[in-house]
Amino acid sequence: MSTATPPARPSKPARPQVTLEVLRREQLSPHLVRIVLTGEQYELFEPNGKTDAYVKIFFAKPELGLEPPYDVAALRETLAPEDLPVTRTYTIRSVDPRARTLTIDFVVHGDEGLAGPWADRAQPGDRLTFAGPGGAYAPDPEADWHLFAADQSALPATAAALEALPGGARGLAFIQVADAAEEIPLTAPDGVEVRWLHGEEPSILVDAVAGASWFDGRPRIFAHGEREAMKGLRNLFRERGVVRSELSLSGYWAQGRTEDRFQAEKREPIGVIEPVSD
Repeated sequence: MSTATPPARPSKPARPQVTLEVLRREQLSPHLVRIVLTGEQYELFEPNGKTDAYVKIFFAKPELGLEPPYDVAALRETLAPEDLPVTRTYTIRSVDPRARTLTIDFVVHGDEGLAGPWADRAQPGDRLTFAGPGGAYAPDPEADWHLFAADQSALPATAAALEALPGGARGLAFIQVADAAEEIPLTAPDGVEVRWLHGEEPSILVDAVAGASWFDGRPRIFAHGEREAMKGLRNLFRERGVVRSELSLSGYWAQGRTEDRFQAEKREPIGVIEPVSD
C-alpha cells in the first residue's frame, strides 16, 4: 500500500531588491546616524504600514565589482562563502512619498560591524541595496494604554510608533541609551510619558519597567532590543499576566556577540526568546 506524498509547501517569493542613493547624512547623536535615501527605484518599495518595518540591506565587497540586484543563489556557485554579499537588518524610520525618500537610522560604534561604518562614511550619491519590507507591529488605536521598552537599536521603531499613536493615547516609553548625549527629540501624545534610561547593562531596562506603576486596563506592549533584556522583560510580562496578542517582543542584538554570532545563535537554545502564554 502506497501513501501519497504531501505537496511541497510553496516557497515565499523573494522580495524585490531596491537600490537607492544617499540624499543626505545627518548626525542625530554621537552614535546615531540618519541616512535619507532616494532614487529612480523608489517606487519599487511598497510600505507595509508597520512602525517596525524593516529591510534586509545587502553589503558586497567593493573589490569584487558585483552589481545589484544580487542573485545570491547563483553567486554561491561561483564565489567563496566569504565573498558572498552579507545582509543586515535595519528598521525603516520613515517614508515620505511626496519627497520620494526613505529614511534609516544606524547605530554607529566606530569600525565595528558592516552597516554602522558604512553609514558613518556615507556620502550623497552612495548606493544602498535592500529587500523588504518585513515587520508585524503597529500601535493598536483601541488599546487601553501602551508600553514601550527599547534600547538604542530599537529607538527608530519606537520613535515611529510613538508618532503613529492617536492623540488621546496613554502610556509609558522606556528608552535606554548610553548617556544623555544620546537622547534625541521624540514626538508623542501628551498622555505618553517618555523616560530615558542611561547605562549599558541590560538589567537597567528590565528594572525600570518592573518598577513602574502600570495604568488600569490591558496594555499593548512593544519591547525590542538586547536579547537578555528581552528575556528579562518576557519573564516580567508573564508575571503581569500579559498574553501573546498584547505583546511584540524581539531581540535585535546580544551583548558580547558579533552580529554573525548573534544570528547563528537564533537557531540555538541560548538565542530563543520564548513567547508569553496565549
